[in-house]
Amino acid sequence: MRKSSSVPAEPESPVPHDTSRGRTSPRPALPTAVRTGRAGQAHTGQGHGGQAHTGRSGRPGKARPAHPGQGHPPVTKDAMDDAEAPRLRHVVGADAEGPRLQDVVDEDGPLPAKHLHRVALRTAAALAAIHRAGTVHGDFRPANVLLGPDGAKVVDFGIVRTAGEAADGAAGTPAYMAPEQIEDEPVGRPADVFAWGATVVFAATGRPPFGTGPAPEVMRRVTSRRPDLGDMTGPLRDLAARCLDKNPAARPTAPQVVRALREGQGPMPKPRPTRIPRYRWRMMVALAAVVICGFVLGMLF
Repeated sequence: MRKSSSVPAEPESPVPHDTSRGRTSPRPALPTAVRTGRAGQAHTGQGHGGQAHTGRSGRPGKARPAHPGQGHPPVTKDAMDDAEAPRLRHVVGADAEGPRLQDVVDEDGPLPAKHLHRVALRTAAALAAIHRAGTVHGDFRPANVLLGPDGAKVVDFGIVRTAGEAADGAAGTPAYMAPEQIEDEPVGRPADVFAWGATVVFAATGRPPFGTGPAPEVMRRVTSRRPDLGDMTGPLRDLAARCLDKNPAARPTAPQVVRALREGQGPMPKPRPTRIPRYRWRMMVALAAVVICGFVLGMLF
């Protein structure tokens, strides 16, 4: 039951681009027809005649490819293929309207299991399509997911960059930023997957996996603490945990996440090399020494 007296929490503001290097970091040009819009708007080049439609007003506007002669990549088509739905436009589209996931969870609590799975699948498929288009969203979070009557849509490409372009300073929303974003390391598709995992945990539990509070404290937890997955269970819990791995290379890709959600199984990332902790090595050496001493003493006496 919706709480009529409650006021939705203000979505956490993104951290601005770093200006400590003597210049303001410009918003990077996109190699696709997707363009940045005001809050609550979604832009795409999928309209007729190369037009883009805004999510709130529905009024068309021109979508301009970043490179001469480059057509609009099939961002929406890829997402539809990923979700195996004939008319599912859940990246951006002409009718991208609806409440934000952030507000829905703040007001009504965690999503029911079936709804949670649908939102997880559609947003993962959206990220897979964004990544196929050669871009990285860079600020995926509950406030950038709209829950419309025809499904969840990813909007507000506020700091999108090309997939091979490193971020210039920390940019994003602290509770949903990957460790590499916070530590000013090269940022790519795995950062979006991390943010997706954090968003799913929020939708399932009602709180981000690294808590809330002052940005520096949240960032410290992101880089040094294990995520709090609350009472999540089953394959989705395992999948979210994989996506929240501190190591970008250990996270599944967005297409792997989509596949895992369809099959109801956890992803199969590349196995890590096994390392025996140092204290176990010392125990093994000590045990071997005891065995050898016992054998020698037995031979002498």
